[in-house]
Amino acid sequence: MRIYPAFFRLAFSGMDAERAHIIGAALIRAADRTPAGWVLRRLCAPHPRLRTTAFGLDFPSPFGLAAGFDKKGQGILALTALGFGHVEVGTITGSAQPGNPRPRLFRLVEDRAVLNRMGFNNDGAATVAPRLKSARARLERRYGAQRPIVGVNIGKTKNVDLRNATGDYLTSARELAPAADYLVVNVSSPNTPGLRLLQNVASLEPLLTAVREAADEAAVRHLPLLVKIAPDLTDQDIDDVAALARKLRLDGIVATNTTITRAGLRSDAEAVTALGVGGLSGAPLKARSMEVLTRLRAAVGDDLALVSVGGVENADDVAARLAAGATLVQGYTAFLYEGPFWAARINRRLVKLLG
Repeated sequence: MRIYPAFFRLAFSGMDAERAHIIGAALIRAADRTPAGWVLRRLCAPHPRLRTTAFGLDFPSPFGLAAGFDKKGQGILALTALGFGHVEVGTITGSAQPGNPRPRLFRLVEDRAVLNRMGFNNDGAATVAPRLKSARARLERRYGAQRPIVGVNIGKTKNVDLRNATGDYLTSARELAPAADYLVVNVSSPNTPGLRLLQNVASLEPLLTAVREAADEAAVRHLPLLVKIAPDLTDQDIDDVAALARKLRLDGIVATNTTITRAGLRSDAEAVTALGVGGLSGAPLKARSMEVLTRLRAAVGDDLALVSVGGVENADDVAARLAAGATLVQGYTAFLYEGPFWAARINRRLVKLLG
C-alpha cells in the first residue's frame, strides 16, 4: 500500500505549491544525511541492467530528474540517492536573480499538472559552481565509477538584453562547465521575456557555437552540449533545429520544455485563466512531447542523443519514450504527485519491461 498519496492530500494539497516544494526538498536532503539515507541508497539503487550510455557518459539508469526541481544545486546527493540516474540542475543564469513575484507555482491536480512562472530564480553561476564540484566529488566517493550523472541547464539572466544574451550564456558556461558532466542551453522557457526568440536558427547557431567553445575550453575537455526546445515549435521549426544540431555536431537535444497552451485541460477554464501566464508541465504535455520526440528521431537518425521530457508519469511512459527513440528520459511534475520513491518504482518496473 502506498502512503504518499494520502500524505500529499493531508500535508501538501492545501499548501502553497512553492512552499510545499521547498519543504519537500528540504526533507529529502535531511533524510539523506541520517542513517536512513544509507538504507535509501541501497533500496533505491537502479538495477545494473539499466545502465545506459549517452554522449560518452555512463548513466546508472536511463531515467533522470529534469531541470527545475533543484535550481540551486543543493540537493544532488539526496536526489540521486532516490534512484535517479542523473539530475539536471538549473536553470542557472549568469547572475543571481530572485525570479518572478510570488505566487508563481500552481498545481492543477485534476490534470496532474503544474503551471509555473518561476522566472529562473537561482543563486547565479559563480555561487552554484562550487556546489556542483563538491557534489560530484562526493558522488564519486559514494558510488565510484558507477556514479549518477550531473547535468547543468543554463539560461539567460532576465535583465540582460537579447542582444547581449550570448555573453550572459558564456558567463554561465565558463563558471559551470568544469563542474558539469554535460551542459544544456535552455532557450525555451516561456517565463523569461524574449527567450524563446533564441530558438530561431539564425540566433541559435552563433549562440551554441560560442557556448560550446567556451565550455570545452573551461572544462579542458569535450563537454557534451545539448539544447532544450519548446513543445510549441512548429514542425518546420523542429526540423530546422534538428538540422542545426546535426550541422554543429551537438551531442543532443532535450525535448521538451513547458507549454504555453492550455488545450484539453480538465481543470476549470476560468480558474486556470485566473492563475495567469506561465508554462504548463505534467500529464497534458504527454502526447505533444512524444510527437516531438518521434519527429526529432526521424530527422536526426542515430547522430544525436535525444532526452525526452514532458508528461512522463510511470515506467510504461519511460519505456514508450525509449522505444520511440529517446536515449534518456526525464521527469519532474509527477515527482510532486508520486513522492520520493517514484524513481525507484520506475526503475524496478523498467527492469521487467526492458528485460
